[in-house]
Amino acid sequence: MMLRLIGCAALMAAFAALSPVHAERLVVSLSAHRVLINSSFTGAEPVLFGAIERDDAAATRRRGYDVAVTVTGPHQDVVTRHKERVIGIWVDARTRTFFDVPAYLAVLSNRSLEAIAGPDTLQRLQVGIARTPLLSNAPDDPRTEAFRTAFLRLNREQGLYREEANAVTFLTPSLFRTAIELPANAPIGNYEVDVKLFADGVLLTRQTSAIEIVKVGFEQFVASAAREHGLAYGLATATLALLIGWAGSIVFRRD
Repeated sequence: MMLRLIGCAALMAAFAALSPVHAERLVVSLSAHRVLINSSFTGAEPVLFGAIERDDAAATRRRGYDVAVTVTGPHQDVVTRHKERVIGIWVDARTRTFFDVPAYLAVLSNRSLEAIAGPDTLQRLQVGIARTPLLSNAPDDPRTEAFRTAFLRLNREQGLYREEANAVTFLTPSLFRTAIELPANAPIGNYEVDVKLFADGVLLTRQTSAIEIVKVGFEQFVASAAREHGLAYGLATATLALLIGWAGSIVFRRD
């Protein structure tokens, strides 16, 4: 038994010697954890603040720190379509389905990702839009890459996907901030905020937070009624349409 304990202790010591130990800790805070959407919503910019805490064992970082913030919106399955003109009519010629992809994705950093870490590290940590996996229903088809490129381009044009260097500002060597731009068409749901701290191309530590986007007011009442009381909502909508039509026929009736 004693030999077994000694062997386990030696193994743990060897593992500790091989594993890098970083003495930094991240503390992050958001100006708002909840964003409310109503009929006049035009977008929001919650601000993330972060502080780097060091203990006495922390090594001196001559090149300073780097920060990469990844904001990921609710996941969903998305179908992309390629249209072609057939006998004068535009039809869906080919489609691709991408599974469990983020509806919103923002990657914010204090400088370019390639300057922060090497390509292997960025790929392993999946930092950056280009390194975000997009699983499709035809992964072996060479035409899938064209669909992937179009999917990313459309989301960038809509402001739902963005990657910005110099979006994170260091106020002091250990205090930073960044604004998370949420456009008016940002989908409702839970958003994960993943903050990674780098130094000399190595990931030191990471911290996560969250933002929730919810509807409020009359829009939320209508959405909840349609979702939770579908039959009653449908009957009420049909009745309202009939009443409006009947009232219109009375008002604009020709005698």
